[in-house]
Amino acid sequence: MKTQQLPTREDIAHRLARLAGHAQSLKRLWEEERDYQQMLIQIAAVRSGLDQVARAILEQYLHERIHEAVAQGDASLATQDLHEALDRLLL
Repeated sequence: MKTQQLPTREDIAHRLARLAGHAQSLKRLWEEERDYQQMLIQIAAVRSGLDQVARAILEQYLHERIHEAVAQGDASLATQDLHEALDRLLL
């Protein structure tokens, strides 16, 4: 089984910068009263970028919390943290 490498802080920062660029493009398109289709494309890019950033941050968070729970010998702590993180992200 292949081990998946966690995204680094630099990876996440790069994704956030790209997301900010898409948001700025969307704002500029709106201000210039450009074609709605172009704006919808940018909205889709922002959504996709935000989903990617959320996943990367969630992976980092869970990795840290699971290691902490294992070190403390308390699996219920990791389970509780997972539920809370998913609630924040999905609700």
